[in-house]
Amino acid sequence: MSKHNEPVDVITLIDDDGNETLYEILMTIDGQKEFGKNYVLLYPAGISEDDEEVELLAYSFLENEDGTQGKLMAIDENADAEWGMIEEVYQTFMDEERD
Repeated sequence: MSKHNEPVDVITLIDDDGNETLYEILMTIDGQKEFGKNYVLLYPAGISEDDEEVELLAYSFLENEDGTQGKLMAIDENADAEWGMIEEVYQTFMDEERD
C-alpha cells in the first residue's frame, strides 16, 4: 500500500502468545473533538498494492507526552459512532487515492 521510496511508519504488535507481527500505519485519525481520543489504522507490513483483500486493524491510542510512542487500545465493538467515523474517514481516503 505504501508507494516506493516513501518513508514508512511501522509498529510491532505482540499477541498473547508472544508472537510479533509487523504492521504499517495506513493513517491516523484525530477523534479528540468527537470522542476524546485518536485512532490508527494498520495493515500487515510487506503486502503489495496488488493485494485485493487486506485486513485492516483499527485501534484508539494515547501518545506519550513526548509523542514518540503510546498505548494502543481496542475499540469497543458496540461503539457504532466511533466505527462510523473511522469508516467515513477511511472511505474518503480511499476515494482520494483512486483519483
